Amino acid sequence: MNSAASVTAKPIRVALLGCGTVGTQIVRLLTEQADELAARVGTRVELVGIAVRRPNKHREVPAELLTTDAAGLVASPDVDVVVEVIGGIEPTRTWLLAALTAGKSVVTANKALLAEHAGELFEAADASGADLYFEAAVAGAIPLLRPLRESLAGDRITRVMGIVNGTTNFILSAMDETGAGYAETLDEASRLGYAEADPTADVDGFDAASKAAILASLAFHTRVTAGDVYREGISAVTSADFAAARALGRTIKLLAICERVFTTGEDGAPEESVAVRVHPAMIPRSHPLAGVSGAFNAVFVEAEAAGQLMFYGQGAGGAPTASAVLGDLVAVARNRVVGGRGPRESAYADLAVRPIAQASTRYHISLDVADRAGVLAAVAAEFAQHEVSIAAVRQEGRATDASLVIVTHSAPDAALRSTVDKVAGLPFVHDVVSVMRVEGEDS
Repeated sequence: MNSAASVTAKPIRVALLGCGTVGTQIVRLLTEQADELAARVGTRVELVGIAVRRPNKHREVPAELLTTDAAGLVASPDVDVVVEVIGGIEPTRTWLLAALTAGKSVVTANKALLAEHAGELFEAADASGADLYFEAAVAGAIPLLRPLRESLAGDRITRVMGIVNGTTNFILSAMDETGAGYAETLDEASRLGYAEADPTADVDGFDAASKAAILASLAFHTRVTAGDVYREGISAVTSADFAAARALGRTIKLLAICERVFTTGEDGAPEESVAVRVHPAMIPRSHPLAGVSGAFNAVFVEAEAAGQLMFYGQGAGGAPTASAVLGDLVAVARNRVVGGRGPRESAYADLAVRPIAQASTRYHISLDVADRAGVLAAVAAEFAQHEVSIAAVRQEGRATDASLVIVTHSAPDAALRSTVDKVAGLPFVHDVVSVMRVEGEDS
């Protein structure tokens, strides 16, 4: 490719923090695609340093690029852009703030940091005129955040719902397909490399909650942190839950759900807020997200003018994540060449985040009860007492006991929890086997 005519500006000099699975792929792509990147940007993009903890572990990288002094690399006057793929909060936060304060643009894949400190990072970027890009922080290679920040900037997003964690989706997909239990499926996921040695961040929903906070912040122009997100993991999901879902034409997914909520205030004026939650949920097998299997991610976006959109692809992995990072790096480099700036933080709406107690959805409740006359009527009376409307009931007898399944219409979480607590105390209710939300259906 002959691109010399278009490559005229000073090179864009890049510092890379971290050289693990993703970082190694970034180095490879920067090297293999150097000429094409130069043509796209308008100048060369040069890697001038890589901060790592153990240089001797990275023999595939030129030794002269490696350093253990991340802070020194970030502060170097020879650096224009800092690319961060280390993860964690500190000392990464300190390094990126230092880069932005010095006017150096930042590209990061750090969802945990963004979910806690995006506002602080954006303020530093605004003060110095630097760019902050983070496409790879949610859903890996899937172009998702840029459409929310830019393509849909002229629309009003009402809901974002998706599968944003590949490990949990792999586990739940396998449980659905094989009928196996959670523990044995997690072991298999670990053996195949889909689950970390410590899978807590994934299976307990922390990873998905961080991503949900980022999605909600962008979609609703409101600062949302991970602490604002209601979170449940998948460890309590059983093979019996999948059997129950299958009988109703559903499957189970760990969903991140961000929605705009419209209510009426005490003065009669309309009020707007945001609800953000991560939890397992039953969804119809006809829903687009139901067919997302294995370690893939998919996010369903609903907007007033654009309607329904779905983004699907590989949500993790070295090469896919590096692809998203390189896309951001090209955008940042172009801005520096032409003297432009990328999107700023948009938090003007400043909407309140509703507590989970006020969030409404449908529920699937499974009870073990005594199989005798009047049980169903008494249980239904408790639901009516708490104004939780029942949509469907299924009962199967087993000798002197019975399995009672109740599916509700949409109800507030607080009302449902109060109902279940009361029902659990009835003398003929032996056990509340499971309570699971139902999404993707009309209320």
